[in-house]
Amino acid sequence: MEIIGNGFLARHLAPLSAEHPDATVLAAGVPTHPLPDAEHRRENRLVEETVRHCLRRDRMLVFFSTVSMYGGPGGSGDEGGPQVASTRYGQHKLDLERLIRASGVRHLILRLGYVPGPGEPGFRLLAALITQVLAGRVRVQRGARRDMVHVEDFTTVVDALLRTGVCDETVNVASGDCVEVAAIVRHLEHRLGVSARWQVTGDSIEHCPSVGKLRRLVPEVDRLGFGPGYHRRAIDRYLAATCPAEVIRTERTERP
Repeated sequence: MEIIGNGFLARHLAPLSAEHPDATVLAAGVPTHPLPDAEHRRENRLVEETVRHCLRRDRMLVFFSTVSMYGGPGGSGDEGGPQVASTRYGQHKLDLERLIRASGVRHLILRLGYVPGPGEPGFRLLAALITQVLAGRVRVQRGARRDMVHVEDFTTVVDALLRTGVCDETVNVASGDCVEVAAIVRHLEHRLGVSARWQVTGDSIEHCPSVGKLRRLVPEVDRLGFGPGYHRRAIDRYLAATCPAEVIRTERTERP
């Protein structure tokens, strides 16, 4: 596997570098949004260069897109349904998907939910929420929902998809446990033993993808524990890897 990039996802995929020799994984996209125009253009150029590279060498391009394109009205969360991007970031990724498909390059487009894990940048969801909860004040957008896949399970899923030989497909990589961010905050408060003061802001957007296609292509994902309650286990793994042991409650945390 050829990995382009050196960020969070690229580092966690590095152990697979000896596998899948004909695949090029583009793991150097823009990590923040809203995106300035210059960053749009930079990623456009990077995708175009990587497409040409893969076409010349007959390699398959693995591109990381986003489930945030499912937040618009009428969206089904299904890969084959109408795509109604609700954010500039989602539209940007949707445009890049179309560029890749039109190029004729062999490809696998993975629409990612939120992928937390050790080493993630501090501005990302769990890292930011933990900082806020420990400080005693947390900001939550009303109605916001996220589907998360712990980075170790994300790596397992990418490996499994490539082993199937699937090509020229678009697949959601998510757990099927799309929960309110408020539920994530409550679990963090429980595990960290903190009751933070909440600031609830205006309505947000749900980004809830379907995982039916993923389960059909890779039935073994069922062994990863995806489904209801997965978010709590993913958070617990994140906390165990990133927070001092004395900060985390050690009691059993599985709750209805």
